[in-house]
Amino acid sequence: MSVLTRTAAVRGALTRTTVVRTRSLSLRVRFRPLAVTLLLALLAAASGALALTRDGLVPPAEVLGALFGAGSEQAAFVVLELRLPRVALGLVVGAALGAAGALFQQLSRNPLGSPDIVGFNSGAATGALLVLLHGNPAYVAVGAAGGGLATAVTVQLLARRGSFRGNRLILAGIAVGSLLTSVNAYLLTRAALDHAQSAQLWLTGSLGSTERHQILPALIALAALLLLALPLVRRLDLLEMGDEAAGGLGIEAGRTRVLVLLVAVGLSAVAVSVAGPIVFVALCAPQLARRLSRGTGTGLLPAAAMGALLLSASDLVAITLPTAGPLPVGVVTGALGGVYLAWLLGRRRRR
Repeated sequence: MSVLTRTAAVRGALTRTTVVRTRSLSLRVRFRPLAVTLLLALLAAASGALALTRDGLVPPAEVLGALFGAGSEQAAFVVLELRLPRVALGLVVGAALGAAGALFQQLSRNPLGSPDIVGFNSGAATGALLVLLHGNPAYVAVGAAGGGLATAVTVQLLARRGSFRGNRLILAGIAVGSLLTSVNAYLLTRAALDHAQSAQLWLTGSLGSTERHQILPALIALAALLLLALPLVRRLDLLEMGDEAAGGLGIEAGRTRVLVLLVAVGLSAVAVSVAGPIVFVALCAPQLARRLSRGTGTGLLPAAAMGALLLSASDLVAITLPTAGPLPVGVVTGALGGVYLAWLLGRRRRR
């Protein structure tokens, strides 16, 4: 078989599509996005493994022993108590941000429609700050979800003629996000000094204060929201044909958008409640995943896997840079996001 024939065969396999049907669900699976998702997930896991074995304090053999309960007490403490919670939560938060960005961008039909750009992360941060500074930290997730949902409703009312689409939603979100950023700064000025310092670090986006008990609730919430989103993705993609055409196929446009918005806000709240408003991951992950998978539509799972890889790799950079103290991961994602936007502008300019 010639090289050209083999290449054509591989391309044909990657572009193949199969349909998986159950009594209540029908999914069309494309092999290339599935392969990209698996590859990105493996790379994210590899990045997490590097974070567990960083600085040579615990050799790789002892890391494996600690993970399977066969290592020394010192290795088990370092790996299971100090490093593994941060790595695991970074993967969960990155996946939540990537999936939320994919849903928001498809919902608004705008590549800038990510939760950190249109103000939803700022709203979730405001709700979480109100609980964190004046209430019980155990209810931070509830505050983040409430703040994100209130922001989403406000933005939608301001951009009502846009019907979740177009520049009106983006402009309204930027305006509300700027206002909420000022509110967050005001809350910090009225808080006690120790509370304000920890809250300021959290607002930058940090995984440094991760604890083991946070992992399971965040993972369950992520899995539940992704399962809720999967049946909605196909309906959301069909809305690109227009509300009337989608309505002819039995899809209620308004109901679908509201459900997608609720799921996307929930994913953002999961990320913000445990790690703060980390920027640019939700913006970059769906676009990078779409370029790799060469797919159309939402691309939910590839975006989630790309988000997990981006945040895990950024946190690995944050903990290995020779800085004076621990570097919040939000600083690294902000820098990478700026580089990505500059690259996009340069690419469009060349075109």
